[in-house]
Amino acid sequence: MEETFISYKPCAKEEIIDLNQITLRPFNLSDLDDVMVWHTDEKVAEFCSWEPYTSRDDGINFIENIESKFLCCKAICINDRAIGCILLFTPEDKSRNQSAELGYNLSSKYWGKGIVTCAVKQIVKVTFDEFSYLERLEALVDVENVGSQRVLEKAGFQKEGVLRKYLVMKGKSRDMIMFSVLSTDLQL
Repeated sequence: MEETFISYKPCAKEEIIDLNQITLRPFNLSDLDDVMVWHTDEKVAEFCSWEPYTSRDDGINFIENIESKFLCCKAICINDRAIGCILLFTPEDKSRNQSAELGYNLSSKYWGKGIVTCAVKQIVKVTFDEFSYLERLEALVDVENVGSQRVLEKAGFQKEGVLRKYLVMKGKSRDMIMFSVLSTDLQL
């Protein structure tokens, strides 16, 4: 009878992130390699309106033009390395000028470590301090994006409801969940 040996390799230790090291800052061209990591990742792009980048020119265009397109756009950083992006934009409907919408993405390597929750908490505080006219910050999340829903709940956003067939993204009608936090919520 032939003996079979099974080798055992212990799992690599999971990287522990000190959330006190999470910072937000403007993007620089020196961030290009880091930006390309998450912008070429299909997992990151799945619930985003953009397709994964296919060239470094796409990344350069992002870095050079992103801040002019939004009310606020910051790199989410660990040790000054850009591992994601968080941004605010205002609705086109001028009757809603006291509101802004939040969006974010993060390199999939860092998912599930509390990083985006930390970044969202930082941007909420900054938003209501720097843009004192804003009363409401909202976020739309795909119903299938459970991780992002948890981020917002942990960051103090309230789930308002499901918007059925709210938008078409990548050729498919999507149900979205509306989350919000109000400036008065922070005074509790």
